[in-house]
Amino acid sequence: MEDSRATSAQPARPQPARPQPARPQPARRQPPSTQPPNTPPAPGLGADLHLDLPRSGTTGVRAALIGSLRDAVRSGRLAPGTRLPSSRSLAADLGIARNTVADAYGELVAEGWLTARQGSGTRVARRVVPPEPAPPRTPPAVGPRRRPAYDLRPGSPDVSSFPRAAWLSAARRALTAAPADAFAYGGPAGRPELRRALADYLARARGVRADPERIVVCAGFKQGLAVLSRVLRAGGERDVAVESYGLDFHWDIMRRAGLRTVPLPVDDRGARTDGLAGLAGVRTVMLTPAHQFPTGVSLHPDRRAAVVDWASRAGGLVVEDDYDGEFRYDRNPVGALQGLDPERVLYLGTSSKSLAPALRLAWMVVPAHLMDGVLAVQGAGEWPTGALDQLTLAEFLDSGAYDRHVRGMRLRYRRRRDQVVAALAERAPGVRISGIAAGLHAVLQLPPGTERSVVQGAAWQGLAMDGLARFRYGAWPHGVEPHGAGEPRSGEELGAEELGDALVVGYGTPPDHAFTGALEALCRALPA
Repeated sequence: MEDSRATSAQPARPQPARPQPARPQPARRQPPSTQPPNTPPAPGLGADLHLDLPRSGTTGVRAALIGSLRDAVRSGRLAPGTRLPSSRSLAADLGIARNTVADAYGELVAEGWLTARQGSGTRVARRVVPPEPAPPRTPPAVGPRRRPAYDLRPGSPDVSSFPRAAWLSAARRALTAAPADAFAYGGPAGRPELRRALADYLARARGVRADPERIVVCAGFKQGLAVLSRVLRAGGERDVAVESYGLDFHWDIMRRAGLRTVPLPVDDRGARTDGLAGLAGVRTVMLTPAHQFPTGVSLHPDRRAAVVDWASRAGGLVVEDDYDGEFRYDRNPVGALQGLDPERVLYLGTSSKSLAPALRLAWMVVPAHLMDGVLAVQGAGEWPTGALDQLTLAEFLDSGAYDRHVRGMRLRYRRRRDQVVAALAERAPGVRISGIAAGLHAVLQLPPGTERSVVQGAAWQGLAMDGLARFRYGAWPHGVEPHGAGEPRSGEELGAEELGDALVVGYGTPPDHAFTGALEALCRALPA
């Protein structure tokens, strides 16, 4: 009987002459192989949407959902054109009935907040929503500062010359070869691949004596200096000697760690390291020996030897800031001071000048007696550098791309410095350039009493640049000085001598297309 009924029912179900092939479904929509074919979709398979619905009070779930969606659209959190989750998916995520979501969608479509089309789903309507009124603003005391047309302030490389194609190729190779543990939480010292590559490069190019196990990768120079300052303060240090011309935010970092900074005079042979023995209580000094910032001189060989001898006798430490040691144009770069005594000199290097500040990659070569303290501070909550960026830089170094880029930038910056020298000789013969031919900036000596007026005159012409006085110890912008170690500095500490009027011209800052205009604006601002 069952067979006869089945046979008699077949004519009522006409079959197509040719069965249609099944439409292939995207792999992401296929259920897992262990899931039964008729199992309803699991919550969360649609787009994520965060909504806060009140679970108590007189407001119904449907009205609360409508109000929450309407507020999200009105505030701009849901931008026009944003696709919303299906009613089934959102109902599962919120733990409410599907019909409630469908009714809410329908009402908002009717009101014009949403649109619904077959095959396109439900989206936020493309309509202009009046913004919420902004709170009244207090007008500034002075007018808004115009962005300068040209920028010759020091401290930055030509970021438009970043080797994007070579960096991208290195990143692809590094990502392909990256071990699985590179995607886990890393150690405080940084990726071993980068530390090994840095040890090889620094030994070859800068004369640094470094074992990979003594290198710590930092999230930028300032982060490395902050870590070191905390280690020194925890070890009982209180005073640090710094060059009387330098960067105020470096001094501020050390002060915030509880250290007190003491200025060390600078002349045309670099820091006066012979004065360290007379600074009672000082056992740490921070120097820029390869290219003093900002005066542009190199630490004299006699003083290099003297400061290492002082550190050895006093059981002290020399912190070497080698920020642009690779860029020397009149001769080979001077080797790092660290090579004279790796146990008394801590080397700090960075990619900010050679590549770009945005990478936030720097490194310390740490003496053995400080290594445990540095790792302890670095591993106790300091923000690390991303492992993939570290692997990319390691590949960039190993492949030779870093050397090629530095050589190319060395030629470019040398041509720019030569252009500055030639322009001065022609347009302002009374202004001479001082310091060694190196780095990304030059110091232009001015007639006495003219520095401030030249800087102000340049600003009126849309040219941003700094005078040498800006970097003198105790000369802070806007007359504001950071506090150090909870107590004011003495009059003796504020007595850093002045080196005369000068401009610190960052010829590495402008992109190529703007350098000629910046140089022309500089010549117009200089005294005739």
